[in-house]
Amino acid sequence: MADEIVNRVANNTKLITFDLEDYYPKGNRILFDIKDWLFEGLVLREKDFRAHVADHDWNQYQDTYVALYCSTDAIIPGWAYLLLTSSLFPFAKKTVVGTLDNLETMIYSEIIRVLDVSEYQDKFIIIKGCTNKPVPQGAYIDLIQKLQPVAKSIMYGEACSSVPLYKRK
Repeated sequence: MADEIVNRVANNTKLITFDLEDYYPKGNRILFDIKDWLFEGLVLREKDFRAHVADHDWNQYQDTYVALYCSTDAIIPGWAYLLLTSSLFPFAKKTVVGTLDNLETMIYSEIIRVLDVSEYQDKFIIIKGCTNKPVPQGAYIDLIQKLQPVAKSIMYGEACSSVPLYKRK
C-alpha cells in the first residue's frame, strides 16, 4: 500500500494566514465626478454649483463610500469638496477626494490603524496576496508596518509559494 501524501505546509499550525479581504467592508463604492456641475466642465461658478448641491438627492448615497473627483483639468477650490462632503456626511460611510483606489486605501488605512495585532505576537504570518475584492497596494504597506513590530516572521503569497519579507533576528 502506498504511503499517504501529507501536505505538511497546509497542516503547519504555526503559520497564520492574514487575508485583507476578510476586512473588506460592505457598501457600494461611488466615483462622484463633479465636472457636470461646472460651466462647460471647466469653471466652477459658485451660485450654479451651490444650486446643484441644493437640488441633488443625497439620500442615494446612504451607506456608500464616495470618492469625489473632477475628470477635467478644472481648478476646483477646496471649499467645493468641503461643501459636497458636508452634504454627503449624513449618508455616506466615508468620503474622500481622489480615485476609487484612494478611497479603498483610506478605508483600509482606518481599519488597519485600529486593528488589534496582539494575537500575532511572535507568530509566523503569511499575508495572502490573491484576492477577489479590490484590496489596494497601500493596504498591504499599512499591514506590514502594523505586523512587523510583533511578528516573528512575515511572508507574502500562499503557504505553498510564499515570498519571505521579514524575519526577526
